[in-house]
Amino acid sequence: MFVKICGITNEEDALLSVAMGASAIGFVFAPSKRQISVGRCADIVKRLPPGVITVGVFRDHDTKSISRIMRETGLRGVQMHGRETVSEVDTVTGEFGWVMKAVVAGSRDAQQCDRYRTDLILFDAANPGSGETYDWSLLSEVPKGVRCVVSGGLTPDNVADAIAQTRPYGVDVSSGVEREPGRKDATKVRRFVQNALQAFDSLEERHD
Repeated sequence: MFVKICGITNEEDALLSVAMGASAIGFVFAPSKRQISVGRCADIVKRLPPGVITVGVFRDHDTKSISRIMRETGLRGVQMHGRETVSEVDTVTGEFGWVMKAVVAGSRDAQQCDRYRTDLILFDAANPGSGETYDWSLLSEVPKGVRCVVSGGLTPDNVADAIAQTRPYGVDVSSGVEREPGRKDATKVRRFVQNALQAFDSLEERHD
């Protein structure tokens, strides 16, 4: 049960997400309404409990830049959300271990995502951060052995359906729990995490 709240820009939202039960939070370093500076991210990370997975989100950064930002912020995991090559993903995975590679659901990259060294793959809509959803049945094409994380247009109202249909390793949300770009809505975060965890519990019960 992996629930990630992404696009964190301030300490209040970071602590809120963790308190509500999120297992991971993401900080965006790519150009975005939710982009955060290295220094501000480092300050927030220092104030978080050790159990939470803190993730840096990069898009087409070179591996040296990723490595430098990861060291300066103290983040634990890397999310590569661009056109990174298999070799680049392999390099970052070798250095940091925890890497999630994002692909567009239904794309050739998605169908061949088992070629990446990491088995943690995020499936997003064609326009990341847009709040757009997509046909979740596209995840039926995913190669075996891949840990799928569903993203793209998720909200407190549809996350349970997404989990029931795709049976993923985890879910990832950003705009779906905001009151405005870069600012989270406490009620939406709470509902999203609760609905996601309940849906994961239901999957486990059916599996048992």
